[in-house]
Amino acid sequence: MIVAAPTRRRQTRPGNAKTYHDTFLPIDSIFPSPENEKLYRPIDPTDPATVGVADSIRQHGIREPLVITLDRYILSGHRRHVAARLAGLTKVPCRVEPFRRSDDPDRFLILLREHNRQRVKSLDEQLREEVVSADPEEAYQTLLEHRRASRIIPDTIDIRAGKPRAKISKAKLPFLGAVKKILAELRQYWPLSDRRIHYLLANQPPLIHAGKSKSVYGLNDESYRAATRLLTAARFEGEIPWEAIGDDTRPVTLWAVHSNPQTFLTEQIGGFLKGYWRNLMQSQPSHIEIAGEKNTIGPIIRPVAGEYTIPVTLGRGFCSSPPRHDMAVRFKKSGKDRLVILLVSDFDPPGQEIAHSFARSMQLEFHIKNVDAIQVALTHDQVQEFALPSGGKTKLKSQGRPRFVQRYGDQVYELEALPPETLQALLRKAIDSVIDVDLFNHELDQEKQDAAFLATARRRAQLALAGIGNGEGNGHE
Repeated sequence: MIVAAPTRRRQTRPGNAKTYHDTFLPIDSIFPSPENEKLYRPIDPTDPATVGVADSIRQHGIREPLVITLDRYILSGHRRHVAARLAGLTKVPCRVEPFRRSDDPDRFLILLREHNRQRVKSLDEQLREEVVSADPEEAYQTLLEHRRASRIIPDTIDIRAGKPRAKISKAKLPFLGAVKKILAELRQYWPLSDRRIHYLLANQPPLIHAGKSKSVYGLNDESYRAATRLLTAARFEGEIPWEAIGDDTRPVTLWAVHSNPQTFLTEQIGGFLKGYWRNLMQSQPSHIEIAGEKNTIGPIIRPVAGEYTIPVTLGRGFCSSPPRHDMAVRFKKSGKDRLVILLVSDFDPPGQEIAHSFARSMQLEFHIKNVDAIQVALTHDQVQEFALPSGGKTKLKSQGRPRFVQRYGDQVYELEALPPETLQALLRKAIDSVIDVDLFNHELDQEKQDAAFLATARRRAQLALAGIGNGEGNGHE
């Protein structure tokens, strides 16, 4: 017995007066969807692709009906609609979806996307389709659930009453003036540490209190405390910028966030291909690294290291194992057979031991045979040459103290006592002494050619990326 196949019916939504099936309709009674241009490029009648479709329609007719809504807005077939006009057709075959655009504009936009999944689209069109696909309510609920799951509600602290910070008195103004002069002279090295300002004040000591002739600034704890109090008060009162003083012992982590995708795209496209650094050390016979025992010298050391693209490792005192391991890995990846470590540290027992510690660690723990460690600063000769002020006496329990005292005495000297430009000059001189200058200059010349090449590539890429946002892309049905 043969059973007739059930008739497939289209359900009519409430309020729909009639359900259309495949039929021929006057071309003038069919309307392009305004929403189409939210997702895709407008149809250009002069586009070769559109002209080609028109030629095909003249010869073979429209093989695939247009898909329209009950109120005759096109869901699929915008290009065929335009091409049919070019071909001179007055009626076109249509398949009617039982749905009115005016009933639910959001649903209409989703249907428009679904009927055009097969198209070859530009990146911009794909991005806009994904925006349509995302359900804002669902995404927001997921966000709220994540926030609730990760929320920690701690016990709050009862804030006790306190006294407001004391204002800078008139008697402190000359002291403040000396600080401002130092900050102005060293603007290029901001942020400066409290310790460096302490040493620079001691070079041309002001009065801590203008009304007390014996309050001359000196290299002692009392003066240092007075300087830190003044620097704090001056920032709160707006006398000196907050960014002028830094504290690398308390790092802060920030995230590169944006208020919307447009600001992110603007930033990324504007900076596209601008972060290039050529490895200026790649042709050198030795792998060179800089190591320092203080984070506070970073603003001074890094600019010089950047001129040569030499890696910099900074820490507090003796460097821990992970940074040493990373240095060993960089050396082995370089494929070179000699490691040169340029060290910058205080002239005190620990500072002198750090150079030996680095070299021993690389040889014994990381099995690098050919290691040279060079003390760039501070050295005993530099202390004498620059007549540096003492930073006090050696600590009784500091490592290497007996050997240091026997050779140099018990006075110690800190890096901050060196003017920043002097420390930079010493580092440049040390680097130039261990590199092949001709090879380095060749890399510099090549970097200029690299920059020109990247500028051309950036212009071409930006023209291509400009399609994101103005709707330019590949094809359209």
